[in-house]
Amino acid sequence: MKKYEQVKQGIKSFIINGKYLPHQRINSESELTVHFGVSRHTVRKAINDLVNEGWLYTEQGSGTYCADREAVSHSTEKTIALVTTYISNYIFPQIINGAESYLSKMGYNLQLYSTNNDVSKERMCLEKILGSQISGLIVEPTKSNYYNPNLTYYLNLERRKTPYLMLNAYYPELNPYSLTLDDELGGYLAVEHLLKLGHTRIAGLFKTDDLQGVRRMQGFIRAHRTYRVPILPEMIVSYTTKEKYTKAAELFTSLMKAEVRPTGLFCYNDEIALSMLDIIRELGMSVPEDLSVVGFDDSNLATASEVKLTSVKHPQFEMGRQAAETIIQLIESKDQIGNPSILYKPELVIRKSTKKIG
Repeated sequence: MKKYEQVKQGIKSFIINGKYLPHQRINSESELTVHFGVSRHTVRKAINDLVNEGWLYTEQGSGTYCADREAVSHSTEKTIALVTTYISNYIFPQIINGAESYLSKMGYNLQLYSTNNDVSKERMCLEKILGSQISGLIVEPTKSNYYNPNLTYYLNLERRKTPYLMLNAYYPELNPYSLTLDDELGGYLAVEHLLKLGHTRIAGLFKTDDLQGVRRMQGFIRAHRTYRVPILPEMIVSYTTKEKYTKAAELFTSLMKAEVRPTGLFCYNDEIALSMLDIIRELGMSVPEDLSVVGFDDSNLATASEVKLTSVKHPQFEMGRQAAETIIQLIESKDQIGNPSILYKPELVIRKSTKKIG
């Protein structure tokens, strides 16, 4: 990125984050020169571009001011931005299809963004969105179990009266409109199924940088307590997004090589379950003869291999469709609507990856 473009991006960030409010005078050229460590010519070029793009305006003899971007955000163009952690794989195409099917029927356009579950990429997506003409935002939170440094972007959406809602999880600090699956109950149903089949040594693999993984672990623990089966602490494996193909695989392999190994396995999702199936094959074992396995989401991966996976069903298409319906209601009502959150009840889809023990 050229120096003047870096300055442009920096000034845009000031506007988006509320440092410069509409019709407020921005810092002088000399102050910006010192702040960004560039020449006055570079600052002047950046400011001229931002004036031409409608971010700033000048008043002769007075200075440069922040333009009123709120007027832009409430344009007549009917566009919804949809931010997910991923776009082209796993359950996300179905969520996107559900949203797009309803939005197109209602005359709205859809803009897609992906964060790859990275907060810096989420910030870049939000900066693009706040600088564009959108009517509303649907977003899947990034690393929702951690404090998110991008909360100010959502607060700026609220200041601009641009409605947004969250899918799969939400940032508790914001308490936004949300559509989520009852992940704790889903984890409970998965482990209850294994317990009813007689399994008492059940391993759990949980991705803990997302709130969904923590809640599924809560369901894992509650099921054991309800059925009065002691939890073996070494059987709980936690990992982050970056560790899903390293730490998770290494610790699971160690569990399966131990003298006392698990007979049942509950995985955070179908994707990790299938990667564990590869390890099971490499160890010369099979499912469900040597290990009963339950996944989560009932994605297309659940039936993609020779082992048809028992899995907790995620309302993929319906969640996307209902998110689109709800965001349009928020846009058109210009006020609050009904219940601020929708919680889907999970159900277990039983296939051939589990069996009664003994």
